[in-house]
Amino acid sequence: MSCVATYNGNALRAAIAPSASTASMAFMRGSQVPSRRCFSTASDFPPHQEIGMPSLSPTMTEGNIARWLKKEGDKVSPGEVLCEVETDKATVEMECMEEGYLAKILRGDGASSIKVGEVIAITVEEEDDIAKFKDYQPSTSDATPSPKAPPPPTPSKEEVAEKPVTPSEPKVSKPSAPPADRIFASPLARKIAEDHNIPLSNIKGTGPEGRIVKADIEDYLASRGKEAPAAAPKAEESLDYTDIPVSQIRKVTASRLLLSKQTIPHYYLTVDACVDKLMELRSQLNSLQEASGGKKLSVNDLVIKAAALALRKVPQCNSSWTNDYIRQYHNININVAVQTDNGLYVPVVRDADKKGLSTIAEEVKNLAQKAKENSLKPQDYEGGTFTVSNLGGPFGIKQFCAIINPPQSAILAVGSAERRVIPGSGQDQYTLASMMSVTLSCDHRVIDGAIGAQWLKAFKGYIETPESMLL
Repeated sequence: MSCVATYNGNALRAAIAPSASTASMAFMRGSQVPSRRCFSTASDFPPHQEIGMPSLSPTMTEGNIARWLKKEGDKVSPGEVLCEVETDKATVEMECMEEGYLAKILRGDGASSIKVGEVIAITVEEEDDIAKFKDYQPSTSDATPSPKAPPPPTPSKEEVAEKPVTPSEPKVSKPSAPPADRIFASPLARKIAEDHNIPLSNIKGTGPEGRIVKADIEDYLASRGKEAPAAAPKAEESLDYTDIPVSQIRKVTASRLLLSKQTIPHYYLTVDACVDKLMELRSQLNSLQEASGGKKLSVNDLVIKAAALALRKVPQCNSSWTNDYIRQYHNININVAVQTDNGLYVPVVRDADKKGLSTIAEEVKNLAQKAKENSLKPQDYEGGTFTVSNLGGPFGIKQFCAIINPPQSAILAVGSAERRVIPGSGQDQYTLASMMSVTLSCDHRVIDGAIGAQWLKAFKGYIETPESMLL
């Protein structure tokens, strides 16, 4: 039996290629992989297949079972969905490609932190074989035990008589015993003894090499007719709280951000840009969009376009670090941070420097909606070369520093626009202007300070003269 995982109809196929009693899985996007039959090495079970947790993205190491759409004993046919798997990026459907029966579900609805390759279900070809897998447990190893070596032959009396007598081997001296006054006890046993003012010398240990363990203290207290008093509640135990399960995307985000902060030498550059002309141009373009039935442009759409054009001017910022070389990308693909109830997603706008503002606006809105619906496909978030995170417009954050999204080397943090008093050209002359703060986080291994400053200068130029983005 083979299985295929699909992203809303676009197949990411998984064929089960068994060896011995465990089926290994190979994945190819858009094509079917031939499968082989699996025959169990255990005589108690008929031929079957062990379906493992598939690897559905380059960064996936474990996944969750969102829910099973088939139950044990059900017949499965090609194209039918077996279950929904929550990966580190999205929720995917795993489809069946051959006929058979679902004999055993080993990891049920809501099962989490399932390692890639770990067995989640058993399938058989014959309906009569289903009941034989009621108490089935997957094998921990495919290796078969080696046969025992035959016992050596008993020597004859003549061989014993002829065998020379060898001197006995020298005895190895045992390490000296610890001082008699030293008492070994586990940390927990010492703590309980201290709480009850019990001398450890009064207790005989039953642990390894006479070590005093918790049970010895409890037995001693019981023999004295006392019960250990309840420990005083800790400060955190007196608080009212709720433990919220961590989604797979949040686990991966936490792991990658921690890796980024620990391994990438961040530095930060901040600049203020006047957005009065940008807002005026946006208003004019939105009037045209309304007349033509298009989507309205947001400030973030203009920021994405300006960032892409600045990367074209300063391509050193469109790079990533490897241990042996710096890879500079020729495609300018902008990831856009989107916050959802499930966690942080960063869908990508590909070749943003070559696209018009209306196209960028439509793509960003569609990708943001798919992120909120947890229906992003791999091509919707993979392959980005630079990231934009905007907390200004939606949340009114004035300025912040974002963490670089590896393997990229820079991320732009966009703050809110605010009215400020700006000194004029003459004495006692002042004007009002809308200023927006942006902060570029850079990987110092790839982007030197002067290069980062050049990029911000180019970006600010496009923001303050937005007509140049239309040329």
